[in-house]
Amino acid sequence: MPGGHSNIAVSDASARVLRTCALSDDVGRLRYVSGKRQQAVERLGLHRVRDVLLHLPHRYLDFSNVTSIGFATVGEDATVVGTVDKILLKTPRPRMNIVELYVLDDTGVLCATFFRQPWIAEQVHQGDVVALSGTVTFSYGFKQMKAPFYEVVSGGVDGTSYARVLPVHPVGEGVTASWMRRIVAAALADAGDVCDPVPAALVAKHGLMSLARALREVHFPSSLKSAEQARRRLAYDELLTLQLALLTRQDVERAGVRPYVHVTAGPHVQAMYAALPFALTEEQQDAVRDILTDMGSARVMNRLLLGDVGTGKTAVALVAVAAVADTGTQTAFMAPTSVLARQYASNLGHILDAAGVSWALVTGSTSAGERAKTARRIAAGEVCCVFGTTALLSDDMAFAHLSLVVVDEQHRFGVNQRRALRQKGAAADSLTMSATPIPRTLALSIYGDLSCSRIRHRPVPGAGITTKVVPPESLDLAYGAIRDAVAAGHQAYVICPLVDEQDDGSELDDVPDRAQSGAKRLHAATTTVQELGRGALRGMSVDVLTGRMTSEQKDAVMERFGDGTIDVLVSTTVVEVGVDVPNATVMLVFDADRFGLATLHQLRGRVGRGKDAGMVYLECAAKPGTPARRRLSALEATSDGFELADLDLELRHEGEVLGYRQHGGVSLRVCDLKADADLVEAAHQEARKIADEDPTLGHPLHAPLAAECVERYGAYFEEVERA
Repeated sequence: MPGGHSNIAVSDASARVLRTCALSDDVGRLRYVSGKRQQAVERLGLHRVRDVLLHLPHRYLDFSNVTSIGFATVGEDATVVGTVDKILLKTPRPRMNIVELYVLDDTGVLCATFFRQPWIAEQVHQGDVVALSGTVTFSYGFKQMKAPFYEVVSGGVDGTSYARVLPVHPVGEGVTASWMRRIVAAALADAGDVCDPVPAALVAKHGLMSLARALREVHFPSSLKSAEQARRRLAYDELLTLQLALLTRQDVERAGVRPYVHVTAGPHVQAMYAALPFALTEEQQDAVRDILTDMGSARVMNRLLLGDVGTGKTAVALVAVAAVADTGTQTAFMAPTSVLARQYASNLGHILDAAGVSWALVTGSTSAGERAKTARRIAAGEVCCVFGTTALLSDDMAFAHLSLVVVDEQHRFGVNQRRALRQKGAAADSLTMSATPIPRTLALSIYGDLSCSRIRHRPVPGAGITTKVVPPESLDLAYGAIRDAVAAGHQAYVICPLVDEQDDGSELDDVPDRAQSGAKRLHAATTTVQELGRGALRGMSVDVLTGRMTSEQKDAVMERFGDGTIDVLVSTTVVEVGVDVPNATVMLVFDADRFGLATLHQLRGRVGRGKDAGMVYLECAAKPGTPARRRLSALEATSDGFELADLDLELRHEGEVLGYRQHGGVSLRVCDLKADADLVEAAHQEARKIADEDPTLGHPLHAPLAAECVERYGAYFEEVERA
């Protein structure tokens, strides 16, 4: 070669780097994925190779632990292997097909029953060896399994092909479980040996598998123990990248922004302490200290204040508002409903007046003239605190110096709405509040970019609440309690899951017993108010409140209920948050099994707020001992919202607990917040440490993590940016 140089072959990238890059390839590049099958795979949300690798099994069948049919215990789960002796296809009525497989081994016979799956009679043949996994029952003289998972195995009864842990992936129309295993195996062969984005020191610190090994073991584990270890490694990655994405995005958004350094011990703060109707408890003082420390620092505050019903979060927030007044700037105080915004103005306005803090109210029902006048005062900086709804997000609401944003029941707002309000003051501190109890692990993971303060105990204990589950046939107990309360000069709520008969219930909480309770006609507020007014509560003043009413209509109804004109308010969950009528002492919740525990806990917090005890009746048609009744029995047993929140998290996905499925937000796919509490804590601490040292993740050590954050959550944040 000219110049005496020898030819040296230098590859552009190592094979592992190339495989890592292939994770972003279209899913159609994989073997077995083309045509209609590719369409079916994409309907499952699997569009890239990485999506397939992270499409984890939702259960495993341990075919390495096979039980003989004769020794399979009735009432317990078991895996058996035997030879198909007889296949029956029955059609007891139109569109009802039943396939019965009679399977035998040396110890006995078992009947496996499949409903509405007639194709099984064609896929399985007499003489096939099948592995069955399910719950063993006994009837008609045979051990049975209803709708078990089955697999035709090779090698005969004495073979070992089934002696392994078999993954069962989520599938849909056009993709069977066996085909999904083939597709995943192809993805692992082509791109499974990937670079590990997590620094080796963190992997070693927690004794985690390498990423490449975890991907293999989670899909095709050598044992159930190994599968769980692999899942935990992937859960750690999910937690770490989510929190890093949230933290670094916050730093990028606020790059170049000069934070407000608030005056935290000025005259308005002192006046506010004197104006509050009660002395702050130790927990409230701790929360105030956290907030004022943040507000007085040279860093933008982003804090979540959690407190159960009636724990006095608003009193804590008022001290923060007073610090804003001492600084000469402004607060935007946003509530999820006009009812709650008006209630804040009514209940807190006189306290602000006593502390010398100016305030105003802006909702959708504010008249055009009053709104324009208030907007001019806000733009001129003449108003310190503005209570409002999403009306505060409109273009005509311009703040002179917005330095604090307080958002109540923040998970009820879309991510874009919360961000739009913050943009009205780029350097504004953010205080978000929630009376929906949130487990610590959930707060640390989903709200990884927020500091968290908690208030567990009420400053004023109140008279207490008794909760009782009643079947439909015992509703007279609830009606009698309502009649007695009204006769004594009190008021009551009746809660319905639907607004009207046309609702399909699709927006109700996604609770575990939906299919079971779906056969029962659900109560609608608009018809229930008429039925009660003519029937069980005849002679009383009964009115209705729903989220579909205009702001003016809702305000008018709540004003009449507040002044005692209405005896019984029939409502949807629009009264769940913040509504404060101390004279209300009884609540009846229809179809209570269609609500999550957190929602029911919030609802019952509407009664017993005064000097008289509250009584809550939860109507439920489910039988004693069913999952629905067991959930509601937990409400009977405890009034601790955080204890109930932990139970709610066990029963439902974190996105349903917080309402993210409806309101927009990131979600966890792998992490089990109950089982992985240690990983949540670790990932939270390590993400904060990394973000503090390297806010943009620009260090070479963190470059793979940065890329992984973009891959996992970049599309979500881009969507927020476009909104």
